[in-house]
Amino acid sequence: MSNPNILIIVGSLRSASINRRLAKALAVLVADRATITWADLATLPHYNQDQDASPTATVSAFREQVRQADGLLFVSPEYNRSIPGVLKNAIDIGSRPYGQSVWAGKAGAICGASPGATGTAMAQQHLRNVLNHLDVDLVRQPEVFLKLDDALITDDGQITNPSTEKFLGGFVDKLLTLVQRPQA
Repeated sequence: MSNPNILIIVGSLRSASINRRLAKALAVLVADRATITWADLATLPHYNQDQDASPTATVSAFREQVRQADGLLFVSPEYNRSIPGVLKNAIDIGSRPYGQSVWAGKAGAICGASPGATGTAMAQQHLRNVLNHLDVDLVRQPEVFLKLDDALITDDGQITNPSTEKFLGGFVDKLLTLVQRPQA
């Protein structure tokens, strides 16, 4: 696979989200080795099992976007020591109806940024549990709990610190390696 399709799923709807800024930086790091697509979680309705038989066009498009992805990059904040509701909603939409999950067998990676020292550790652990259950093969190391300040990554995704750029480059390298590994 020479140019894998990586779907970036940001767990924040805020346009000025520091996790969106981190996602842009990661996209810049892989731009020459992958095709990047972005999931739009803001357009998804709340999951409702009554609509499984006849999903909205938005739900169908999101599910197809995940199906077409070779790899998934989850970049998410932590809300109340867990994953944001909008991200959990998207995961639920992709996992249903039962037996038709679009997540199964995908390669993925999880990371997040916070202005605080503990980063997004609890949210990532919850997300890891959910994605493991859905049979997403995740990058295990390195874990990325980034304390992000305004100077570390610019609004357009440029990383200003060489050691941070090297660390994040190693992280996306692991995702690309996992994506290109033959599936069992």
